[in-house]
Amino acid sequence: MKDASIMTTVCRGVRGATTVEENSKESILKATRQLLALMIRRNEIRSEDVCSAIFTLTKDLNAEFPALAARQMGWLEVPLLCGYELEVPGSLPRCVRILVHWNTTLPQHAIHHVYIHDAMSLRPDLSKLPPVDWEELEAWIGEQMQPRR
Repeated sequence: MKDASIMTTVCRGVRGATTVEENSKESILKATRQLLALMIRRNEIRSEDVCSAIFTLTKDLNAEFPALAARQMGWLEVPLLCGYELEVPGSLPRCVRILVHWNTTLPQHAIHHVYIHDAMSLRPDLSKLPPVDWEELEAWIGEQMQPRR
């Protein structure tokens, strides 16, 4: 009989999406950093536990690779991949999506997927975040971007 008190580490996925104000390097990176930061904080993700991450953009965004945001935040050894989202008529424009695979003891039902800004319309059932203090979040992101010693 398996002991329920033993926590098994498995690879899980966490999804997130956001929208970008304009097709510029800074807008893409800022939106992606905010989304990734919320995903990290809500799920207590440590970069050393991340197996890989996939970043997609809608075809109206091409000014920067969104994975650069993860590199800026210290994910230097994590395999990252960027691609275009499938183009479907009527789909949400200027959208960045992230799928992170990481090793965790969390059960599937305890994972917090993150949908912010106009991307909340993609998954209203998963968009019930507590209020976000955007200034505090930007300060936290700034700390992650500090040179590591």
